[in-house]
Amino acid sequence: MASILRDDTVGLLTRGYGLGAHLWDRTRDGARAVPMRLLGRPALFVRGAEGVALFYDDERIARHGAMPGIVQRTLFGTGSVHSLDGAEHRHRKATFVDVAYEDEQVRRLTPLFVREWQHELDDWLGGGTRSAYDAAVGAFGRAVMRWAGLPGTAAARTRWSARLAQIVDGFGVPYSPEYVLAALNRAWSDRHARRLVEAVRRGSLDPEPGTALHEWAWHRDPAGRLLSARLAGVELQNSIRPMIAVARFVAFAAKELHDHPEWRDRIATETAERGTTADGPLAVAFAQEIRRTAPFVPMLPGWALTDVELDGERVSAGGRVVLDILGTDTDDRSWDHADRFDPARFVGVDDAESLPAFVPHGGAEVATGHRCPGEKLAIAGLAVAVAVLSDPRVRIDDAGLSVDRRRLPTKPASGGRVRAPGAASRCPFH
Repeated sequence: MASILRDDTVGLLTRGYGLGAHLWDRTRDGARAVPMRLLGRPALFVRGAEGVALFYDDERIARHGAMPGIVQRTLFGTGSVHSLDGAEHRHRKATFVDVAYEDEQVRRLTPLFVREWQHELDDWLGGGTRSAYDAAVGAFGRAVMRWAGLPGTAAARTRWSARLAQIVDGFGVPYSPEYVLAALNRAWSDRHARRLVEAVRRGSLDPEPGTALHEWAWHRDPAGRLLSARLAGVELQNSIRPMIAVARFVAFAAKELHDHPEWRDRIATETAERGTTADGPLAVAFAQEIRRTAPFVPMLPGWALTDVELDGERVSAGGRVVLDILGTDTDDRSWDHADRFDPARFVGVDDAESLPAFVPHGGAEVATGHRCPGEKLAIAGLAVAVAVLSDPRVRIDDAGLSVDRRRLPTKPASGGRVRAPGAASRCPFH
């Protein structure tokens, strides 16, 4: 029993996003590495640019099998790109890069973000009261599914978006009913995505080349074989679900816009002057600061392929190396006034991916490493949401903006309630 209590896995469940700070309290100020135990094995907890460089060195660190199975199966899907390394990973990752990372893909999706968020703004102005989070699940889901070449009505896309959002919500709480529901939604989504792939292969669906549905239906492995329809469907979901997960950032954006009204005013002015909610430099900077201060997960695990040492601490081959995502994004040695919410730090920064201690979507190179290829899409969508939430005709309610830092993943409790003062409330049955 004593060994179980000393395992930091317990701390992850009880402290959540606060575990990193607890671990750094064990060592000297500014340390880059500290020993820990995770799932019964020795591990090394690392942070900062030095920790990022180690964690994404594929000659020393592997990702295959490092993610706990309950997370891999529920969130990413069995056999997905997230569990691969080396040449096999690079081959499959190339399709993700083609599908999601190329600038043309961002240009194709951004107008859909603008359109869907205008619908959400119109709904609030008409008396709607749904949260920023719920609005984002629907807006991002409808936009990304249309972009991906998926068939269906707006209502059907919204329903599947809600299922995918719930998978994201429930994967990190395996002790709860939410995890059971996430597993059920995963099974439904896998079946639905598989059927879409099968429909493409038999010719009853004909998505445009370059869309996620087309590319995954016809993706071949390094040996020239088509992926199974199940696995192609898993990767199809991995092309759309991360955008829906950005709804959590939108909830944090609502909180920070509420807490920093001067930024709401500046972004509203920028939007009015530019005549569009897309690509506003101040809205983009605000989106980046949200991602820095409220990353989706607090840490990521990998396996040490060789004996690894950093900053005087070491772990033997076969142990885990765990990258402190939150601690790196808020590292005092990497950021000025790291504990201050200040979007101005990103104004004029054209290539945030080049910042070595900025890893809310992972680190290293997109094409060759494990950095998420959907990062550009996430920033574009989040910036549109920030611009809409800054509209002076709506307000963000005070209540429900507290954040439970023990829960993984987390967000403000209410999701950020939005309404238009003076708008007539709609009947809840219509």
